[in-house]
Amino acid sequence: MTSAVIAPLGVDSPARGLECRGCGARFPLAAQHACYECFGPLEVWYDADSLAKVTRAQIEAGPQNIWRYAGLLPVGQQAADRVSLNPGLTPLVRADALAAEIGLRAPLWVKDDSANPTHSFKDRVVSVALTAAKALGFTRYACASTGNLANSVAAHAARAGVPSIVFIPHDLEPGKIITTAVYGGDLVAIEGSYDDVNRLCSELVETDEFEDTAFVNVNVRPFYAEGSKTLGYEVAEQLGWRIPAQVVIPMASGELLTKIDKAFEELVSAGLAVAPEGGWKVFGAQSLGCNPIATALHAGTDVITPVKPTGIAKSLNIGDPAAGLYALEAVRRTGGWMDYASDDEIRDAIRLLARTTGVFAETAGGVTTAVTAKLVASGKLDPDLETVVFNTGEGLKTLDAVAELVGPTYRVKPSLKAAREAGLLG
Repeated sequence: MTSAVIAPLGVDSPARGLECRGCGARFPLAAQHACYECFGPLEVWYDADSLAKVTRAQIEAGPQNIWRYAGLLPVGQQAADRVSLNPGLTPLVRADALAAEIGLRAPLWVKDDSANPTHSFKDRVVSVALTAAKALGFTRYACASTGNLANSVAAHAARAGVPSIVFIPHDLEPGKIITTAVYGGDLVAIEGSYDDVNRLCSELVETDEFEDTAFVNVNVRPFYAEGSKTLGYEVAEQLGWRIPAQVVIPMASGELLTKIDKAFEELVSAGLAVAPEGGWKVFGAQSLGCNPIATALHAGTDVITPVKPTGIAKSLNIGDPAAGLYALEAVRRTGGWMDYASDDEIRDAIRLLARTTGVFAETAGGVTTAVTAKLVASGKLDPDLETVVFNTGEGLKTLDAVAELVGPTYRVKPSLKAAREAGLLG
């Protein structure tokens, strides 16, 4: 099963095969995630002429979800072929008050992907990955996850009526465990870190017992990764088909950052969006407890040393980031930078974002907000250029991060006298 070829992905699909990011070797469209020549990661490659045929009018006339960009994706050209909760077209929030507090003079926007069906950006990648899995004939869906991906795979499988089995570290936030288990699929808690979980899933996918199983971030990973591009597509469309001058993106594996950058490149190459003068800059955000990519950038090296993750930003806790080198390349090429935030800075930033925008972010959003403020303070991020920051998940999933820091402002008895004595009446 794992060597099967999608034939065809659909008569209108622009995808032509898989290409190694390392050596450039090409392979058929299949459930394959590593190069047979150099063991490098694979990604989907497209026919440029097919991408160039997509028009703004076609996109704008499409459905109110990620599938309006089907002409730029490898799968899902026909609605009946999709496995999807129809995520996407999430709010792009103008954040003037936040900009003022952190010292930005140009427009600042928050792309709030907590508005997706399972309240994280993972619905985008899962929809694309499982649509590919359906075309391949897989009969069970799975993943290795730090939480949000588990939620999304379990929900998609439930909607599709397909069994699921998802693997998570045993110490995830309770909210993410509950919001996965509620969908009724199998949930396996592994006594170890996410990297241990991912390693086990990479081994399971090679066994006979799991030959019918699509692991969205293992054997169908090239398709999964392409779903992240829709975040970049949407931001450009919501800005009137303009690429923002600066973007700040949270990093776990580093893949989200690389795919948003890729989306901007595709839109400009296809004539669908206009790049800012001088191009765009990509900035990455990590937590102090798991910052191997940012550490490599600060050290001026390509050697990413794996770490044992700690800290509250568990959705970003990938100690051995698969796309770290490619995230470094994107940041360096565009003239951006990376930084990281401590747990206390993350907690403060969650409250800052909520207080100034009405967006309640999970810890990853706190990381991105805190790092954005640091980048402005250090002079790395230009305060006079339009900036978009990405919130990838819902704060209700990580309540423990701020539970001890917020609560009732007053506690009074139900009487006018008590209200006056508490100072509510001036």
